Amino acid sequence: MAIIPTKTSEGQPFTRASGATGDLRLHEFRSRIFRNTRYLRVWLPPGYDDPENQIKHYPVLYLNDGQNLFEASSSFSGVEWQVDETADRLIRAGTVPPLIVVGIDNAGKDRLREYMPHRSVHPMMLRVQGKYYPDFLMKEVMPFIEANYRVATGAEETGLGGSSLGALIALYTAIVRPGKIGRLLIESPSLWVSNRQIIKQSRSVRSWPDRIFLGAGTAEAANADKSRTVVNDVRELAAILRRAVLSEKRLRVIIQEGATHSEAAWAERFPEALSFLFAP
Repeated sequence: MAIIPTKTSEGQPFTRASGATGDLRLHEFRSRIFRNTRYLRVWLPPGYDDPENQIKHYPVLYLNDGQNLFEASSSFSGVEWQVDETADRLIRAGTVPPLIVVGIDNAGKDRLREYMPHRSVHPMMLRVQGKYYPDFLMKEVMPFIEANYRVATGAEETGLGGSSLGALIALYTAIVRPGKIGRLLIESPSLWVSNRQIIKQSRSVRSWPDRIFLGAGTAEAANADKSRTVVNDVRELAAILRRAVLSEKRLRVIIQEGATHSEAAWAERFPEALSFLFAP
C-alpha cells in the first residue's frame, strides 16, 4: 500500500491510501479512553471534494475491524470486505446515496478485550473493556470525524456495524445507547460468548435502530454441530427483534447456505447489507 501524506481542509494530518478505490484517508488516532493508538480509515464518496458539494453533509457508516475493510494488504487474512469498491459502485448506480464509511481499526492484541462487554469464561476473559467502547465511539471517534468531515448528524444518518466480536460490540453499543444509531450491521455475531449474555440483554430492549441487517452462514464454525448452534443463536436474536415489532422494512435476516466465518463471506453479503441499510 502506497501512502501519500497530506492534511484535511481543517488541518488534520492524514495519509491517503493509493491502493483503494476512491479517496481512502488514514488518520493516526489516539484514544484517551483505551490509552492506545490506532488508525481511523475514512472513505469518502465520489464528488466529496467537488465545488458544488462543499456545503453538502453525508450519512456515515462506522465499521469495526477497519484493517479488513478496504485493502487486502492490511487485512489479517489477506482478504478484504471490498467496502470501497462496493460503496463506489452502489453510489454511482444510485442504489444508495453518497455516504462516508469510517473503518475503526481494532487494537491488535487487545481486540478481544475491547470488543467484549461482559466477562467470560469461554473464552476466558475476565478483565474486559467493552463497556467503554460506546464512549470511545461517541465521545472520541465520532467527534473527531464530525470535526474534520462533513458528516450529517442524527441517528437516521448514522450506521454502525462489524463482524464476529466486532458485531457483538456494535450490537451492545446500539443497546446501551438507544436513539444514537439508526442503521445497524451485524455479521456473524459472536452471540455465544459470555454465556450468551448479549441475547439475554436484548430481550429487555425497548428501542432498536430503524434498520438492522443480520447475517450469518451455515458453516460458521469448525463442525456442523457448532455451526448449527451459531445459526440458532442468530435466529433467536432475529426472533427477539421481530417481537420488538421490527417489520421486514426494518429488519433483514440472511442465513447464507455454506457461508463461512470469513471476510470473503462478509464481502459477499455487504452489497445487500449496504443497500438495505441506506437505500431511500
